[in-house]
Amino acid sequence: MSATAIHSFVLDHAPAEPAAAERHFLSKLAFETDPADVHRDLERGHAGLVVVDTRGPDAYARCHIPGALSLPTRTISRETTASLPRDKVIVAYCWGPGSNGSTRAAAKLAALGFRVKEMIGGIGYWRKEGLPVEGSSPDDAPLYA
Repeated sequence: MSATAIHSFVLDHAPAEPAAAERHFLSKLAFETDPADVHRDLERGHAGLVVVDTRGPDAYARCHIPGALSLPTRTISRETTASLPRDKVIVAYCWGPGSNGSTRAAAKLAALGFRVKEMIGGIGYWRKEGLPVEGSSPDDAPLYA
């Protein structure tokens, strides 16, 4: 019986050395947060965050994170962000992993000089975790545009 090597798709590209992997993953955490951590900070009343919903006004009206501000990605400008505090971290979210609205919004906000993190998973994963939402139809609002 001959031993045949089985090809690994995972190992097609060698994993990084541990120190490089640590730098990479810590770097990701500088740019991203998740629904559970955002909820925990909001629940504790942490004053260092402003949560921004980057979806359109109709989606925001139907269902959003309590206390989140509506700032659709396409409207972000120096004028529309004039009232946002510069001493807080902006947490941007959109629909979820299938949408890059919050990524585009975070890039625009950073270009305007804001410190910003993207909430991975968006409102879809916020709701999947059973976290509180508000709006005109929070329980049956669609999870995507």
